[in-house]
Amino acid sequence: MANPVTPADMRAYIIERLVGETGEPDHVTEAARKLAERALPAITDGLAETLTVSATIELKTVELSRFADARPRGKGHAMAVAASASSPDAMILTIDPTAVAVIVSTFFGGDPAAKVTPIARPLSPTETEVATMFFEEIAKAINGSGERAFEFKLPLGPAISGPELDKHVIRDGPGVRAVFSISMPSGSGTFALMMPQRILLKHRGGNENTGAPGQWRQRFSDEVMRSSVELHATMPLATMTLGQVAGLHEGQVIEIDAQAQSKALLSARQKSLFVCEFGKLGKNYTVRIRHPFDAGQDLIEGLLSA
Repeated sequence: MANPVTPADMRAYIIERLVGETGEPDHVTEAARKLAERALPAITDGLAETLTVSATIELKTVELSRFADARPRGKGHAMAVAASASSPDAMILTIDPTAVAVIVSTFFGGDPAAKVTPIARPLSPTETEVATMFFEEIAKAINGSGERAFEFKLPLGPAISGPELDKHVIRDGPGVRAVFSISMPSGSGTFALMMPQRILLKHRGGNENTGAPGQWRQRFSDEVMRSSVELHATMPLATMTLGQVAGLHEGQVIEIDAQAQSKALLSARQKSLFVCEFGKLGKNYTVRIRHPFDAGQDLIEGLLSA
């Protein structure tokens, strides 16, 4: 995630990492349903201007989910990630192969009476570009305006499909998914949006101050908020081959990497929370918090250094 910008954001981030939830289930799903229903007219109008053909769009389901499950499976799907001022993955949009085929056919003036066939292969560059245009209209409608806007960074980046979709790293966490159906004379399909619960509640969770103690007591019992957790700070030493590790012996001195001091990890309950800088204050050793730990970025860096 991006660095939390307020104390309330920081508190939400820590609790999400340690507890795994950010709100009451009924409250989350109701907020997501209201968001989707209010965005429906804007989605319909935006697509009508882009496709010059009216499409019937309906909200099918709203359900709690893990954010890592946003990635669609199978060929012919497309996905887009919308960043915002407070998160690099504030929303993930996906579309299934049938909906892609319908939209592409309509966009290029295909016969509306001819039924399309779902795409069963990685999308072509042209199909990916059309999917990107589709996602752009959805993001505009969901974004809203005024103080409660999600502040998505528009325009969106290119849609992801094919092998790139399988490689894309999605962080985990509590999320909520809304699935829509889109129907035209040539066929029908589905598209979906997925948001972290934390992002949804920050903008659509009501007018309460999300950092107020009363709001957090509503979401978590006093016992949970008073529970103690033991903090651990670990610092990487060096990189070795498996053969070198197998040859370690008693009394051997291992040199600490020059950059290790700035890569200490602060964790609790086996969950990494922050990247820190190791140091010393007087006679005591210290760690200074640099920024929140990003599991996705850590995985990417690990792959690149392998």
